[in-house]
Amino acid sequence: MAIIINNELGEISINQHVISKIAGAVATKCYGVVGMASRSKKDGLVKLLNIENITRGIKVESVDGGLTVEMHIIVEYGVNINVICDSIIHNVSYRVNQTTGLEVKKVNVLVESVRVDK
Repeated sequence: MAIIINNELGEISINQHVISKIAGAVATKCYGVVGMASRSKKDGLVKLLNIENITRGIKVESVDGGLTVEMHIIVEYGVNINVICDSIIHNVSYRVNQTTGLEVKKVNVLVESVRVDK
């Protein structure tokens, strides 16, 4: 599904997949984020997504003239989850707004797992 913007020069259509890629790229660059997550509907297990499937952990909706972005992430053990989520919310809303010109009304970050290295 695409988000359509009309102005005096014509119509602009931005696919939600493009916005998901932008948001995923920004989130994975934030300190403490291991990657995006996908939860299996069949068995409920969470798996780390590789860079090619990064958009599967992100849901973008158009709401009241703006966007709502929902992101499922996996974080590194030992980092402050609240600080990571605040950073993601700020960076994703800023970068999506600067890249597309669309207002981001809300960014929901769901921490699905914590990666513990041995």
